[in-house]
Amino acid sequence: MSLEVLNPATGRPIATLERAGVEEVDRAVAGARAAYPAWRAVKPADRARLLRRLATLTEEHLEELARLETANVGKPLGDSRWEVGMVADVFHFYAGAIDKHYGDTIPVAGGVDLTFREPLGVVGLIVPWNFPLMLASWKLGPALACGNTVVLKPAELTPLTALRFAELALEAGLPEGVLNVVVGPGSVAGTRLVEHPDVAKIGFTGSTEVGRTVMVGAAGTIKRVTLELGGKSANIVFADADLEKAAAAAPGAVFGNAGQDCCARSRILVERSAYDRFVKLLVAATERFRVGDPEEAGVDMGPLISASHREKVASYVEGTPLYQGRAPAGPGFWFPCTLVEAGNGDRVAREEVFGPVAAVIPVADEEEAVRLANDTPYGLSGSIWTRDGARALRVARALETGVLSVNSNSSVRVTTPFGGFKQSGFGRELSMHAMDGYSELKNVFISTEA
Repeated sequence: MSLEVLNPATGRPIATLERAGVEEVDRAVAGARAAYPAWRAVKPADRARLLRRLATLTEEHLEELARLETANVGKPLGDSRWEVGMVADVFHFYAGAIDKHYGDTIPVAGGVDLTFREPLGVVGLIVPWNFPLMLASWKLGPALACGNTVVLKPAELTPLTALRFAELALEAGLPEGVLNVVVGPGSVAGTRLVEHPDVAKIGFTGSTEVGRTVMVGAAGTIKRVTLELGGKSANIVFADADLEKAAAAAPGAVFGNAGQDCCARSRILVERSAYDRFVKLLVAATERFRVGDPEEAGVDMGPLISASHREKVASYVEGTPLYQGRAPAGPGFWFPCTLVEAGNGDRVAREEVFGPVAAVIPVADEEEAVRLANDTPYGLSGSIWTRDGARALRVARALETGVLSVNSNSSVRVTTPFGGFKQSGFGRELSMHAMDGYSELKNVFISTEA
């Protein structure tokens, strides 16, 4: 059965592919399994050289990959360029990490004890449609650096950059079978990958709901699992903050990528004494956030990914919004930037909208801000805006979330760990911590007794 890939800015098809099913997944896993012994045996320096070559090729093809991502996802071209640049940075980093992922020597009686980091084997990677190539790289980099072979399943809506990247991997010199891509529905291709007896681990990014099914499917063969799931992150603004700076930064933190971001600071908690002033500044900043053709310079936000997703996002806006901007008419899956005054118990404040809708919530003080921020099943990201250094540290330690920023909305750096608490998942991506998730720890005792 064929798959039609659409451009969400126009609603028109841009590619037609064959859908992968169980048979195609099995073939990809068999190819990865056959390639594993030789890939594992590649000398660390040589494996690093191959990954660096892939990083360099990514840089050389940055504009091509960025334009492909923008056409397939609908994000502004500047955003796509930044993301592809990060893909290259990820591979440069993990090329350098290969010979720095050390074991230990442990003092014991009667001998010497050593630990080794061993690859897992065939790893299945399942990535979503919101940051297709960038999120794939977060998994591919450490998985390949550790000596695993990979079967990557991109989302059916956005498979194009993954397929092109796999071609670049072959061009860089990665042996055939080391990086395999299958494009098929999650219910068929994804499920088979999760349940396949020859797959040692699943790295999954997606919704919390689907993450639960991945855990269940992986249980049959006791697969290792890393889950990066949903979020409903709080952007906490205290009265002593630089309100102008906080308000200017807030739209990008929730409307970037059309709000289709698990890190989106979609609950804006504002100390009541500064609420009116902050909301006025926030509305003004949101008015300046430009929605339009993602290939046009100066555009901040493109369309949503699909017509059905637009309907879902629209269902969260009830009554009269605090503010609603404008979006292009005509073809494409457009939705305006929207601010909704809400209570923390309202649906728009509790569920992951995954669109350009922010719930603005007044709070009495620090204690209530922490309580409401933690009153969610999620715990992925968040921000704290205050000039009080002691308060910033107090609140950061009290929040039940994995990635926090103070006086900033930045969540992602190649060198720092990324992942969530609670139902936002477990395991860490990026940094050296990700290498631990794609390797097994082996302990060896050597007796020195005569």
